[in-house]
Amino acid sequence: MDKEFFPKGWKVYLPLIIVYVVLLFFFPNVGKFKYHYQLGRPWMYETLISPIDFPILKTESELLEEKEARSSSVIPYFRLDENIKNEVDRSLSSLEIPGDSSLISQDFIMSLFDTVYDYGVVSLLSEQEIENGMVFVQKNRRAAEVPVENIFDISHAESYIRDRLAAETGKSQADSLYEALSLSQYLKPNLIFDQATTDMIHKEATDYVSPTKGIIYTGQLIVSNGEIITAEIEQLLDSYKAEYLSSMGISGSTALIAIGNALLLLFTLMSFYAAILFVDKGVFKDGRKYLFLLTLYAISTLIIELVGNMEDASYMFLVPFPLFALYMLAFFKRRFVFPIYTVILSPLLVVAQEGTELFFMNMLAGIVAIISYTRFNRGWLQFVNALFIFLTLTLSYTAFVMLQNEDLSRYGDYGDVFYLGLASLFCVAGYPLVFLFERVFMLVSNSRLVELADTNNRLLRLMAEKAPGTFQHVLQVMNISDACARAIGAEVQLVRTGSLYHDIGKTANPQCFVENAVPGVNYHEGLSPEESARDIIKHVDDGVALAKKYKIPQVVVDFILSHHGTTRTEYFYNVFVNNGGDPERVSEFQYHGFKPKTKEQVIVMFADTVEAASRSLKNYSEQSVRELVDNVVKMKIDDGQLLDADISLKEISVLKSVLVEYLMQINHARIAYPKRQQK
Repeated sequence: MDKEFFPKGWKVYLPLIIVYVVLLFFFPNVGKFKYHYQLGRPWMYETLISPIDFPILKTESELLEEKEARSSSVIPYFRLDENIKNEVDRSLSSLEIPGDSSLISQDFIMSLFDTVYDYGVVSLLSEQEIENGMVFVQKNRRAAEVPVENIFDISHAESYIRDRLAAETGKSQADSLYEALSLSQYLKPNLIFDQATTDMIHKEATDYVSPTKGIIYTGQLIVSNGEIITAEIEQLLDSYKAEYLSSMGISGSTALIAIGNALLLLFTLMSFYAAILFVDKGVFKDGRKYLFLLTLYAISTLIIELVGNMEDASYMFLVPFPLFALYMLAFFKRRFVFPIYTVILSPLLVVAQEGTELFFMNMLAGIVAIISYTRFNRGWLQFVNALFIFLTLTLSYTAFVMLQNEDLSRYGDYGDVFYLGLASLFCVAGYPLVFLFERVFMLVSNSRLVELADTNNRLLRLMAEKAPGTFQHVLQVMNISDACARAIGAEVQLVRTGSLYHDIGKTANPQCFVENAVPGVNYHEGLSPEESARDIIKHVDDGVALAKKYKIPQVVVDFILSHHGTTRTEYFYNVFVNNGGDPERVSEFQYHGFKPKTKEQVIVMFADTVEAASRSLKNYSEQSVRELVDNVVKMKIDDGQLLDADISLKEISVLKSVLVEYLMQINHARIAYPKRQQK
C-alpha cells in the first residue's frame, strides 16, 4: 500500500476526535426499534411474541370519531339563581285577587309558582338540550344532572299554571283570571346558562379521550412469520413500537446502547473521512476547507440528534438538508459535493425513525439542488430552485406513502407536506450563511468570485482606465481560459476571475508594457536590459500589493504570482547576454512568483503566454498557430514550470487543442469588401 495514501498530522485527526466526542455527548441514549413493516406486506421476521404488557393504541380516525361523538353529546350547564324566586314571592304576596274569583286564593297561586321555580325555569330549551335529555344544574355549589323533563322553559311554565288554574275554575275563567292578574310577568328564568363552564366541560370531554382500546399481555401473539400485515396487525405493531420507544428503548441495557451508539457514530465519521480520502484527499492539505466540511458534518449530525430526540418524528421534515449541499457547492466542484453530502446524511439511517425514508428523500432532493442551482442561483430564481427541491421531496415522500399504505391516507391534514414546503424555503432563507462561512473559514465562494469578475468593480475599472491595452488582453485571456477550463473540468469561475486579475500590477506602470504604449514612444529606450527587466518583473509585486490593498482573496492573488512562474524576461535577458553580460546573473531577470500548483493556474499561464505571443504572428494558418502553441507549452515543460502542478499529460494535450482552436477563431481572416465600379 502507498505509504502516502493516508494523510499524516494532528491537524487531520484531532478535529475528527473532537467532533466525535461532542456528537457522542448528544447522541440519543435509547434503543431503536429494529422491525420495519408495511401494510399489506408479509411479516419478514420471526414470529413476534409480546415480551411485555402494552396497551393497544387507537387509530387517528378512531380518536377523531370518539372526540366528535363526545363533542356532540356535551351536557349544558346552568346555575340556579335563588334571588329570582324570592323576588317573585315578594311580588305575589301583594297580589290582589278579584272578588268574583273566590275559588282561587293568593296562597294557591303562590304555590303554583313555588312548584315551577323549585323545578327550575329556563328561557328556552334548545333542540340539542332536548335530544341530550339531561342538563347540569348547580345548586348550593353542587352540580347535579337533571332530566330535561323535570325543568320548565317559560312557555311550558305558563301552560302548567294555566292548566292548574283551569282545573280549579274552568278554562274560560282561568284564562280571564290569568290575564287579569298579568301572571306572565312573574315568570322569569331562574336557571341561568353558564357558557364558560359548558365550554370547559366540552373541552374536557374531547381532550380526555382515552388513547387506548385494549391491552396485549406478555406471551400473547402479535404477528406470525410470513403473515400478511392487516390494518389490525399494523395497529398492534404500532402500539408495540410506541411502548418500546417510550420504555423498553430507555430501560434496556444502558451500557450496550451507549456502546452501540458510539460504534455507529464512529462508523459514520469514518465514512466521512473515507469519502474525502477517495474523492479528493487534497482537501486534507487545505485545513480551512477540511474544517469547513467537518463543521457541516457536525452541524447536520447534531441537528439529526436533537430533532431525533423529539417526540414528534415529523419535525425531521422541517430540516433543510439540501441546504448543506448548496453550502458545499459554493466552495467545491459538483463531483466532490455529492459523495460528501451523501455521507453527511448517513446519521439519518442510524438515529431517525423512518431514517431510510428520510435519507433517500433528502439524497434525491440534494441531487436536484446540486444540478439546478448552477442555473437558478441568482435573485428570485433561487425560489425556482426551492420549488424543484420541494417537488422532489414531495414526490419521493408520496412514493413512500403509496408503497407503505397503498393509498394516500397517511397524508392526513398534509402537515408533513407543509413541513417539506417550509424546509424548501429554508434552503433559500438559509443560503446567506454561506457568506458567514466564507468569513469564518477564510474561503472564497463562487458568489464571491462572480462578484470579483464583474468588470464594473473598482479595481478592474482602474485597469480599464489606466491600462486599456492590458484590460483587453486580460479579457481575451479570460475567454481563452474559460474554454480551456470547461474542456478539462477545471473550476471555470476561479479561472475567469484569476485571468482578469493576473496582470493587475501593470496598472501601476502601464507605459512599461507594449500593449499600453503610446505610438511613437518607447518606454525602454535609454534603459539598460537590467532596468527594463526590473520594471517588467515589478508588475507581479505591484499586482500583489494592489490585490492586498483592495482585499482580493489569496486564491486570486495566487494567479498573479503564478502566471509567469519562475521564468525569465527572455527578451531582455538575451539582449543582456548578447551585449556581453554574465549569463549566470539569471536572478535579475527572473519573475518573483512561484510555479503553478493547480490546473487552473496552468491554464492561465498557457492562455496568457499564448495570447501575447500570438500577436507577433504574421500568418494565422492552422500550422503556424499550432507550432506557436506547441512551442509555448514545450518551453514551459522544459523549463520545469509544471513540476508542481496537479495536471496530467492528457489534460495538457486537450489544452493545446483548445488553444489552437480558439486562437484560430479569434484571429480569422476577414473578407475584403469589393469596391463599387464606376459607370
